[in-house]
Amino acid sequence: MIEWIEVLEILAVVMASIAVAIAFAILVKFARQALRQVKPKLVEVVPKKTIRKEKLSMSKEKGEGVTFNDIFMFMIAVPLVLLWVGFAGFVIHSGLNDAAVLEQIEGYTTLIAILGGPALLIIKDALDVWKQEQAEKTAFYKVKAQAVIDYNDSMQKQAQMIEAKAQEQEHKMESKK
Repeated sequence: MIEWIEVLEILAVVMASIAVAIAFAILVKFARQALRQVKPKLVEVVPKKTIRKEKLSMSKEKGEGVTFNDIFMFMIAVPLVLLWVGFAGFVIHSGLNDAAVLEQIEGYTTLIAILGGPALLIIKDALDVWKQEQAEKTAFYKVKAQAVIDYNDSMQKQAQMIEAKAQEQEHKMESKK
């Protein structure tokens, strides 16, 4: 049977591998951005219809990019939360199968608590960011819905006004006969 220390070592190697892969992905993204800025762009004459499309694509290219917070989240926060959840699951699983784990449960719960403090703060912050994004989406859809309602209302008023003018014109034409 695999000892719990061996499982922790395997888990640490897996987390380190994930961190290296994420660091490599971030490095590739930085390299692509640097190459995109260095590479000169050719200016060519384009029809007016395509200028708007180019402006939209240029605004997408000028995004924020990778920030320190992004690097922090992927290098430290994500592995910490995964380690915390994985270790807690391991302790529960081992405690159900091995009585020796239950004898040392205080040490395990201390380690889970030490990892859990920062992990819970990270999870709370991630949920706060998600709530904020959802609130922004809700506000956007409220504004969009109100714009559609206002548009439909103005279209209805315009149609009624056109119909009233047409009837008025028709009455004028009939009264002249």
